[in-house]
Amino acid sequence: MKAFILTALFSLSLMTSQAADKPYRHVVFFKFKDSAPASEVQALEQAFIKLASEIETVRAFEWGTNVSPEGLADGFTHCFLVSFADKKGLEVYLPHPAHQAFVAKLKPQLDKVCVLDYIAR
Repeated sequence: MKAFILTALFSLSLMTSQAADKPYRHVVFFKFKDSAPASEVQALEQAFIKLASEIETVRAFEWGTNVSPEGLADGFTHCFLVSFADKKGLEVYLPHPAHQAFVAKLKPQLDKVCVLDYIAR
């Protein structure tokens, strides 16, 4: 039994350390306020695109607006996918001054946001 527990703990620690080295995805959904001018929404789209090129740990970036026919978007209109080589890349990105400046510009026009980070498999 003791050997089983030790093996399980070793396997868990190995999985955790390996997960830290796997690609990280940062998925962000925005619902802008109804009062947000279209020109401001477009400016924020461009600012997010620019942000991806300003932070060295960003490996890939893509975005788009909702085109789903299912009607399950809960008002979210925009999706941004930011990819990092590993968890450390995300840890650099989140507090980065360029990211913080973008968030400050975004907040006044934002109704709600959903963020989901995951380890790519």
